[in-house]
Amino acid sequence: MKKIIIFIILLLCIGVLASCGDLDDIGENPDNMPYVPDTPAPDPHNGIFVSDHGTMEFNGDGKTVICNFDETAAKVTGLPEGEYEAEYSFMTGELPPWGSMPIRYDVAHELRITAGSESATIDIGVVNNGSASTGTNCTTENRITFIYYDGNSFQGIDFIKSDN
Repeated sequence: MKKIIIFIILLLCIGVLASCGDLDDIGENPDNMPYVPDTPAPDPHNGIFVSDHGTMEFNGDGKTVICNFDETAAKVTGLPEGEYEAEYSFMTGELPPWGSMPIRYDVAHELRITAGSESATIDIGVVNNGSASTGTNCTTENRITFIYYDGNSFQGIDFIKSDN
């Protein structure tokens, strides 16, 4: 009887180890990669995006932005007030166990801005009557909306591309 129990435990251990698969590429090829449309990625943002609480000026390289936030935008994002150059990337949102991953902006849920040693991940999407949506087609070539919760409902800071 003792040999049968040991044999069953051994089989269970082998089964568990076999089900783990190849752990070497877990970070490179996660099973829950985000949705990517079957269309070409849109060009990076380019130009000045204006809101009631500041501006973001994208130079079209897909990496750098000049932020100029007032007190409200700084408080919402946790980034400094005033004008400064920063790096940015659009992110998937939390995908356990890998976390957020860079993705094209038209399917992004977050915007990560890094200014020097300060970095913030900001929810982006659309706000309508106190509720928020993120993800596919919420961020466009002409609009980026920061989403935040003010304690009662969701609010948004709309950055709209300027014609100038």
